[in-house]
Amino acid sequence: MPVKKLKDIPVEQVAAGKDTTRQILWGSQETPNFAMRKFSIAPGGNMPNHTNTVEHEQYVLRGRARIGLGEKVIEVQQHDVIYIPAGLPHWYETIGNEPFEFLCMVPNKEDQIKIVK
Repeated sequence: MPVKKLKDIPVEQVAAGKDTTRQILWGSQETPNFAMRKFSIAPGGNMPNHTNTVEHEQYVLRGRARIGLGEKVIEVQQHDVIYIPAGLPHWYETIGNEPFEFLCMVPNKEDQIKIVK
């Protein structure tokens, strides 16, 4: 199926995040090389510091957020593009009264997520 409707794709809660949801737009069983996900973090929401064993390429659809990338903290907004190397600790927290939404593409490889305390 080459086209899907976003409204037809299930929305799931991200257990480790606060007020964070995810939609799997294209999963590893559907495409040969990459998975595409859409994340939404409500105002006041966040995702904790964590690592992944795969890289992330991200595109901000709307809103603003602070993102921790290792020791750096950056602010991102609509139309920004972010690269997160495999293994780099990272976290997200929204800024303002608008949801922070982004697309996240990852390679179709096994991904182990670890929360960093």
